[in-house]
Amino acid sequence: MGTVTTTDGTEIFYKDWGTGQPIVFSHGWPLSADDWDTQMLFFLQHGYRVIAHDRRGHGRSTQTSDGHDMDHYADDLAAVTAHLDLHDAVPGDVVRHFAAAGRMADVHGESRVAKAVLISSVPPLMLKTDANPGGLPKEVFDGLQVQVATRRSEFYREFASGPFYGFNRPGVNASEAIIQNWWRQGMMGGAKAHYDGIVAFSQTDFTEDLKKISVPALVMHGDDDQVVPYADSGPLSAKLLRNGTLKTYHGFPHGMPTTQAETINADLLAFLRA
Repeated sequence: MGTVTTTDGTEIFYKDWGTGQPIVFSHGWPLSADDWDTQMLFFLQHGYRVIAHDRRGHGRSTQTSDGHDMDHYADDLAAVTAHLDLHDAVPGDVVRHFAAAGRMADVHGESRVAKAVLISSVPPLMLKTDANPGGLPKEVFDGLQVQVATRRSEFYREFASGPFYGFNRPGVNASEAIIQNWWRQGMMGGAKAHYDGIVAFSQTDFTEDLKKISVPALVMHGDDDQVVPYADSGPLSAKLLRNGTLKTYHGFPHGMPTTQAETINADLLAFLRA
């Protein structure tokens, strides 16, 4: 584990375990690199080098006031990969926000990227617009910001125990340990970063970025995702990618890498070995 300092003085925390072909995991709002521990240990045991970082303002990275947007997230991720001199890497949204990894490949070049994975990820665009009528109204995201600003601890607890893992669905047994771990990660980060990050993940349009990515990319999405609705994300991203493949998981929630780790890990491994 270590840190890298970006050009604007932000310290980005990262984990770097093992040797072999590197897999870079980039977490989503409002979590940390710890969200990928299950995947990191699995792929470490299968001979891969695994890297995960905390976004600026999240986890153990600097709680900066500014820079909580996808361009800065991508630049920070690029700083980590350059610092570690990674090549032939697989960035994942496993890498729930492949948004950042995708933009890194576009803006910073694909020379360090062999394949890419999008898991429950936000592209192309979450916000409802004239060009994206299937998106969610801006009022939904405004409401999330109000929750973060006024009752963040309670809100995070409710979010983890409800829609994130599908624990609000009939017949689903909620895991108190998983809920507490999600809350722990969220509360490690900065309120300002989380408040601004809602705009970043909801209003950034990745349509053109996705079109420019040429490496093989696997899009993995559950059709019962209550956080990033399936119909306006996974299938659209797969169509925009030059070499994209969509894998749909019936009934799986947004947090499926945790609740359905055995299935997700096996499919990821098969994609990497193909």
